Amino acid sequence: MNYAETYQKSLTDPEGFWREQAALIPWFEAPEAILDQDETGLWRWFRGGKLNTAYIALDQHVLAGRGESLALIYDSPVTGVIQKYTYAELTQWTARVAGGLTDLGVGKGDRVVIYMPMIPETVVTMLACARIGAVHAVVFGGFAAPELALRIDDAKPKVVVSASCGVEFDRVIPYKPLLDSAIAQASHRVEHTVIVQRPQLKAEMIQGRDHSWASWLEAAAPVDCVPVDALDPLYILHTSGTTGKPKGVVRDCGGHAVALNYSMQAVYGVDVGDVYWAASDVGWVVGHSYIVYGPLFRGCTTVLYEGKPVRTPDAGAFWRVLAEHRVKTFFVAPTAFRAIKKEDPECALKAQYDLSHLQYQFVAGERLDPATYHWLKSNLPGIPIIDHWWQTETGWSICTNMVGVEPLPIKAGSPTLPAPGYDLRIFDEDGVALGANTEGAIVIKGPLPPGAFVTIWGDHKRFTESYWQQYPGFYLTGDGGYRDDDGYLYVMGRMDDVINVAGHRLSTGQIEAVVADHQAVAECAVIGIEDADRGQVPVGFLVLKDGIQIDPLTLQQALVQMVRERVGAIANFKRALVVQRLPKTRSGKILRQVMRKMIDGEVFTVPSTIDDPAIIDELRERCLQEGVVNK
Repeated sequence: MNYAETYQKSLTDPEGFWREQAALIPWFEAPEAILDQDETGLWRWFRGGKLNTAYIALDQHVLAGRGESLALIYDSPVTGVIQKYTYAELTQWTARVAGGLTDLGVGKGDRVVIYMPMIPETVVTMLACARIGAVHAVVFGGFAAPELALRIDDAKPKVVVSASCGVEFDRVIPYKPLLDSAIAQASHRVEHTVIVQRPQLKAEMIQGRDHSWASWLEAAAPVDCVPVDALDPLYILHTSGTTGKPKGVVRDCGGHAVALNYSMQAVYGVDVGDVYWAASDVGWVVGHSYIVYGPLFRGCTTVLYEGKPVRTPDAGAFWRVLAEHRVKTFFVAPTAFRAIKKEDPECALKAQYDLSHLQYQFVAGERLDPATYHWLKSNLPGIPIIDHWWQTETGWSICTNMVGVEPLPIKAGSPTLPAPGYDLRIFDEDGVALGANTEGAIVIKGPLPPGAFVTIWGDHKRFTESYWQQYPGFYLTGDGGYRDDDGYLYVMGRMDDVINVAGHRLSTGQIEAVVADHQAVAECAVIGIEDADRGQVPVGFLVLKDGIQIDPLTLQQALVQMVRERVGAIANFKRALVVQRLPKTRSGKILRQVMRKMIDGEVFTVPSTIDDPAIIDELRERCLQEGVVNK
């Protein structure tokens, strides 16, 4: 079938469509129902099916005689290490780690928090949790101790697995002090930690609680896969919410396996034996879906890269990996290519490498700006530059150009058309569907396809209120945009206070809470503005308390450090401007969207409810003085 036929079948006969895809994964027991609803009215996929995610990712390939095929390539330019693991080796290692977790009392349904760098032990720990039916919650290694503590309290893990350090460029980042601080701050008591002692830094261990990975693993015996129900949770992944409190997105086992296995071939055009590389981090959804699970489900070779696009050692780092490992499909955020373009604008370093194996270049995680698209197109001749759009909540593409089904014409700035199962609409504020070329809220008619999240961990009410309440029966993506006359989607940006910094979702409310905690600050607004290198960066606007005398630069430096300590360096918060007042409605609501559009040079309307229209002119003048107006 071509794209149109495939997509139409997924909407008119969803059960038939996904039954065919479900038949392509090995079930221990076939599902009793493909699609039905539970007692709360929630749509669920593959009820009654029994399976194991680690078995699908590893054991099935070994049993099929592909044990000596390459499963994982660990490429770490920051440490000078390249290691390769076959499916048989990865299976044996995962079984031992699963046994070690079992020895620490971890069983089906228990949670394990993973706070680790991009090393093979991270991947194996995720797979080991899946092997025994435990639920993993991976936390990006760059997050500060308070953020890790929040996630520990939410997940309530029996065990935290971590490492002594991460490595960034030539800098060693100690993880253990951050972990110790987070455990001290958390209300939940962590009984055990397992620490990978890396050669770059040896961590201090706490007797009775901390276990060294090497000795712990040596004492462990391998265990078999535990059958779990298709509806059982596989993992929790925390994403930023508008309140600043992270939302624990829950992915179930059955829908996740079916959707990702399908997407590898249908979306990315890869199959058994192909080399696939997603240059992300396992702390993000891309790392879950397309470093660890998706490629292994399909029998591909996946690349785990511990490095950056530049300075490891230069702006040719990506080209080296693509050439050396013969990558067929590459997926990365546009931010990475903007960094390469900045250091090597003529792309001269690429000439040193043979990229003849590269067939598809995918980008996602943030808006692909036209300048970066055209730079890529000119420097990767003959290779389609494919933008696609999805979210932590969906787990795989909402809109994409499906190269494994039917490659469609590419339009710069658009992620093309909806993937199967996504009945996408554009609504106005009243829930009325809008026609072509009219911007509104991007929504998706329920049920969402397999692979999408099924709840918020421990807070199903928040799941309903945040995503399904505004437009009953429709999932609110939180993004705004429009569709053109051909149905192509154009995503224009978030409609809430979540911003996208170098492909990483962060809540400006979360940063505001830190800034407002400074004793000199009376009130503040943090907004995300356009940035040539990172897509968006947060900028703070501060009103000081009466009578406070403080040097603005000193204040800015203090706030930058506070955000770094409480949110993490990944927030990239570097600017804080003192202003006399903030634009508000008469009811006191700060006009953050108006501020952002004014700074980014977009068309905006000053609402009639504004307290004083002159504030906008004052703010613009202040931004011009500080050089933060983009256009």
